[in-house]
Amino acid sequence: MKKAFALAAFLAATMTAGAQNVQLHYDLGHSLWDDLSKRPSVTTTVEMFKPDKWGSTYMFTDIDYQRDGVAGAYWEISREFNVTRNKQWAFHVEYNGGLSSDEELWTATRFQHAALLGGAWNWHSKDFSRTFSVQAMYKYYFKSRHYNARPFNSFQLTEVWGLNFAGKALTFSGFCDLWYDPNVSGKWILLSEPQFWYNFNTLRGWEGVNLSVGSEVEISNNFVWNTKGQHNKFYAIPTIAAKWTF
Repeated sequence: MKKAFALAAFLAATMTAGAQNVQLHYDLGHSLWDDLSKRPSVTTTVEMFKPDKWGSTYMFTDIDYQRDGVAGAYWEISREFNVTRNKQWAFHVEYNGGLSSDEELWTATRFQHAALLGGAWNWHSKDFSRTFSVQAMYKYYFKSRHYNARPFNSFQLTEVWGLNFAGKALTFSGFCDLWYDPNVSGKWILLSEPQFWYNFNTLRGWEGVNLSVGSEVEISNNFVWNTKGQHNKFYAIPTIAAKWTF
């Protein structure tokens, strides 16, 4: 389901300066696309964003579920080190990795994991109701014995945004990744996951109820694998989602 590649640091700061949350997504891909019939229906996500005087740390874990249990897992962790006093420019280092399973073959496959190094420009309003980040990174894919894939060099451009409006009752957030992959048609992969949330803690008497409900749409080209073993198409896959922010 969602985020099988990069969600970069700064996303969780759309609600507070530092935040952790747990999300539950019901994926509609298997209902909307015939060639995604084996796509897991449920994904849980755990996110953590922690700023400090040197920079910030961000990580998330996605776990996909089939009816009989966990079908796959993916995680990212990144660290940024401020290089300017105003904390807008930073050095960014990141790791991506995970695995998926095939219920028919009873096998598990590791993703071709990757490390990223580069720079970031971060911006936020005084109350963190608006955030924006741009990251330009060198990306190195390690050898994968499961896919018989060779290591290769890549480049990734990431944008992350967050916007709270309507008295912070509504949140529009998300990311967009574009990265080079010589093994796909056109040699570039696009992945974006905009999210839209309604925040219940803005209701009178609900101040301590940090529940949000909404949707995420996975927009991808050359990324999502279908039942034919291909990842050379465009997909727009919505979810029905809930989130609790700690």
